[in-house]
Amino acid sequence: MRFTISKKISKTIPTFIALFLLAGCSSDTPAQPKVKTQSLEVTASAYNSVTSQTKKGNPALTAWGDTLKPGMKAIAVSRDLIPLGLTHGTQVRIEGLDDIYTVRDKMNKRWTKKIDIYMGTDIKAAREWGAQKVTITWIPPQ
Repeated sequence: MRFTISKKISKTIPTFIALFLLAGCSSDTPAQPKVKTQSLEVTASAYNSVTSQTKKGNPALTAWGDTLKPGMKAIAVSRDLIPLGLTHGTQVRIEGLDDIYTVRDKMNKRWTKKIDIYMGTDIKAAREWGAQKVTITWIPPQ
């Protein structure tokens, strides 16, 4: 059996090895502080930028003034999560999803411990998601 490596990979491997060795050998560089993350189990539902799911006006306009567009990885958070650091622009990892989402909207005051995942105008996908318990992780402000 013959093993071959593409030219692109063969050029990348020596660079990766060099960076790996340099990172492990430098004793003059102070240790980087570990980034502390926060995690919380919440109920995650989904929403769309369609008139039937929003108040009057532009259904793509968020409570923080952002304009949502299909394809954006955005979430809305219940207002009780804002003091925990889930403020406008915070990046969030959602258990079970590969992408990183950004807080772009906030929900009505009646909701607690809840996020809404933006799914553009794909109502079917939002309904299929339903409501699920998930763990979210983010970096709180220092």
